[in-house]
Amino acid sequence: MKHRILLAALSLFALPMTALAAQLELPLLFSDGAVLQRDRALPVWGQAAPGAKVQVQFDRSSAQAVAGADGHWSLQLPAHAAGGPYELVVRAGGEEHRVRDVLVGEVWLASGQSNMEWPVAQTLHAQEDIAAPADPWLRQFKVPKSWAEAPQAQLQGGQWKSAAPDTVGQFSAVAHAFARELRQVLGVPVGVIDSTWGGSSIEAWMDASMLGLDAAALEAKMRERRAADLRVEEQVRAKLAAWPALEPASEAFAVAQMDDSAWTTLQVPGMWEQQGYPGMDGVAWYRTVFELSEREAKAGVVLGLGQVDDTDTTWVNGVRVGGVSNGYNVPRVYKVPASALRAGLNTIAVRVEDGGGGGGIGGSAGELFVEPVGGTRRGLDGGWRFRTAAVTVSTSDDKNQVDTLLYNAMIHPLLPYPLAGVIWYQGETNASEWGAYRYREQFRTLIEGWRAKWNAPQMPFLWAQLAAFHSGGDRLDGRGVVIDSPWATLRESQSAVLALPATGQAVIIDVGAADDIHPRDKHTVGHRLALQARHVAHGAQDLVHRGPEFRGVEAKGRELVLHFDAIGGVLAARMGGGAAPRGFELAGADGRFHPAQARIAGDTVVLRSDAVATPETARYAWSDNPAQADLVGADGLPASPFRTRAW
Repeated sequence: MKHRILLAALSLFALPMTALAAQLELPLLFSDGAVLQRDRALPVWGQAAPGAKVQVQFDRSSAQAVAGADGHWSLQLPAHAAGGPYELVVRAGGEEHRVRDVLVGEVWLASGQSNMEWPVAQTLHAQEDIAAPADPWLRQFKVPKSWAEAPQAQLQGGQWKSAAPDTVGQFSAVAHAFARELRQVLGVPVGVIDSTWGGSSIEAWMDASMLGLDAAALEAKMRERRAADLRVEEQVRAKLAAWPALEPASEAFAVAQMDDSAWTTLQVPGMWEQQGYPGMDGVAWYRTVFELSEREAKAGVVLGLGQVDDTDTTWVNGVRVGGVSNGYNVPRVYKVPASALRAGLNTIAVRVEDGGGGGGIGGSAGELFVEPVGGTRRGLDGGWRFRTAAVTVSTSDDKNQVDTLLYNAMIHPLLPYPLAGVIWYQGETNASEWGAYRYREQFRTLIEGWRAKWNAPQMPFLWAQLAAFHSGGDRLDGRGVVIDSPWATLRESQSAVLALPATGQAVIIDVGAADDIHPRDKHTVGHRLALQARHVAHGAQDLVHRGPEFRGVEAKGRELVLHFDAIGGVLAARMGGGAAPRGFELAGADGRFHPAQARIAGDTVVLRSDAVATPETARYAWSDNPAQADLVGADGLPASPFRTRAW
């Protein structure tokens, strides 16, 4: 989410003559420390001088090719068993590339948005994961955030790193937990290619053909997008013209007494991009006031400032009280001493520095507060005074939501590097009123499209269903009952794609966080994906790899009987002890849902409600944050949300 795209220009004059003459090039995936897919024919490709003879050696195998008129060459080495380390040697036209410390094992592509990108260092289990012994057979290749309007042959950067205390903190937490479990179970090297971008839409990971766009239609969309970006940038710059720029390090607005009446007002929490300043990065200031009694001022306070994206420095009445550098997801909580406070009005000033992506004071409303020591917490959410100090404006950071752009730069260059499969965690960005239902077709198309690109129609494709989170998108009736839930609909769309072969879904509604779209328990997510991999990719038939799946419904008078496919025939409530499962609702012909009483009978759940005389429809866990839903199967794996019919 927070890595600004840097497009670095390399000066030819800074390169030695040998580098200028070099023409042999390999994809960056073929670099020191690479992990190659076992038991699969191994394609190797790259660029060389046109007509050059290329020879590749790996272990005891070799193959040759001739570079075409455009310099491209490709060849194939025979399948190789797991093991290593080996050396891959490529020679052409007097040049030689040696790729050292190459392992052969399992290679998985991890893709999606921020919950797959989320690093180990910012998770619930960070301390133990980072302190774990180094594992040279567990590796990750991080694809840098990048975008392009046409499919690219080469990645913009990246390198293989093995898991060690000084590296694993930056690994994808879900992918690390997943890969570590496979390492333990399979006993072979495991490499993960992490190609993720927080906030990305599914459309950005699809190519033009998957989106049904021909070349002319795609160019028209890109032209329209470029024009829209230009308009947005011009509008933002016009707003900024009202405020003279300051030096970024200036503390001019930290003082308690000053006239900020010429500033504008922004709602906090909330990113400034969503409040009229899209594409803006740099330094801006926020100010607000809070009131204290004389007793409260003498006692001191605790100040909560939400999650500042990225860096903050905070003052109260001109006294610096705290600051966090590059912690866009870190809640700011600062103790303010009595010496900085006064009875009456007190002024908070926050300098925010944003390096790219979202910027401002975010988090949840409950994370913004002033709490006198020994007193009652009071909220600070609402309108704060705001102005910029030193900023730039560019719309490049939103390219993670534009059709094809991430596919072109972050997926296409990986082809045809052999994979054991794909793990995917994405959908939050598409969980809108109109996007959630459409997602089932888009997701199916993406899976089939990626499989076609890799020429692997049965390539395992596994994903994490959306976790529980209070998104604010649920539409409620006057009773507070959900009428429609985009997040629940998107979960249904994800489940619908299980109709494709060689697919698997990790249901994780029990490990979400109502007030945080990034739940910190990534171990559970990785573990459940690993269970799916062991079943789907490695054929473990007796493994309990999923929770109960809804299969059908029958009406019996005032009751509906729901049938489940539960591994081992086991249904239970999470709390155990024969408790009745929760999270079920019933509706009659009027379509109005009411809480249902549920009881387990073998592999069925029987529902009834005193408010519904003739039930016709049932649903389970049908909200963005289904906290009460607790139906599980063997080993405690949760049932997926569902409804017995769509409306």
